[in-house]
Amino acid sequence: MDNKVYAVRCQDYSQAEEKLKELLEPMGGMERFVKSGENILLKPNLLLAAAPEKAVTTHPALVTAVGNMTKSLGASPLIADSPGSGYPHSAKRLNHLYERCGMDKAEADGNISLNYDTTWKAVSFPDGKLIKRIEVITPVLETDGMINLCKLKTHTFMGMTGAVKNIFGIIPGLKKPGYHAKLHDTGCFADMLLDLSAYAVPRLSIMDAVLAMEGNGPSGGEPRQVGLLLAAANPLALDVVAGEIMGLPRDNNPILPAAEKRGLSPTRPEEIELIGMDLRKLRIPDFKLQATFSQGSGLALLPSWITKPIEALCRTGTSLKPRVLRDKCTACGACRDSCPVHVIEIIGGKYALINHKNCIRCYCCHEICQDKAIELRSNLLHRLINRK
Repeated sequence: MDNKVYAVRCQDYSQAEEKLKELLEPMGGMERFVKSGENILLKPNLLLAAAPEKAVTTHPALVTAVGNMTKSLGASPLIADSPGSGYPHSAKRLNHLYERCGMDKAEADGNISLNYDTTWKAVSFPDGKLIKRIEVITPVLETDGMINLCKLKTHTFMGMTGAVKNIFGIIPGLKKPGYHAKLHDTGCFADMLLDLSAYAVPRLSIMDAVLAMEGNGPSGGEPRQVGLLLAAANPLALDVVAGEIMGLPRDNNPILPAAEKRGLSPTRPEEIELIGMDLRKLRIPDFKLQATFSQGSGLALLPSWITKPIEALCRTGTSLKPRVLRDKCTACGACRDSCPVHVIEIIGGKYALINHKNCIRCYCCHEICQDKAIELRSNLLHRLINRK
């Protein structure tokens, strides 16, 4: 598999089209990935309805630039994604999503079509290592090829959101909680994502790292100016480089160990050929990782062979607890609908309440809350396990 990753500096989205051409030129240009007459699906990260400057979603300027390049080659681009776990895959929701994320501007500026087909199909995938049946939004089934337009963000459950994780968006919104319910171990979830990536086989993955997200991503963190565009034919290779930029240790990025167990490559930076820049110069030493990042070496600095079994046996005691901030909660119900194990209810139409006893710590509620009304709170045991 291709182990090359390409990078260019892009300090502002006004440079998106110019820098995209510069990025793709050493790869053989967009014509390597798109042919005249093809229907090409542009798969951005449209997690939820958030303004582009929030860094939650792929910026519309990049989507427009990619769409314009595909159109110039005689192809027909279509922007399609399904929003996060708490939202139905409906035309009304998609319209709101497109407006808030700026995709309507991509449609207007580039004459790029937006998807409103909300149907989906269950497809067989016998080659899957973990999952053999996948629910997929219809546009994915009708396209000639996919261009994966991901965003550089932290992720409270999976460490980071990158190229492989972005493929989770091909599953319709309210079907996503079922995957979290069955696969609430990060290793199993990583295996599922690798199966999805193997099914979708994006021709090209481009990462929007002009404005990234640090802290408690993928929606509750803070924007961080990084000033990069990255691209690769292999989404796994792109994720290796993204993790290095953020300073995310390999063991805290579950997709990489899972991929290595399958014999996939590359999964380590030394296996990557980075073209355009020196990887050492791309690393951001003070990039803020998610609160769920395990920073320490264990209780009273004990070795991991002692603390790891403790963490496994006491998962709810050593992990962060999602807590509703009632003064911010609007009782919209998105957290309730996104919860894979149905432990959230709306009390009196005023606020959400989480049953922590049965919470599986997937953090879907935190991820999907547009009002930042759910915080991740640590307890004493968690602080001891993760102290430096």
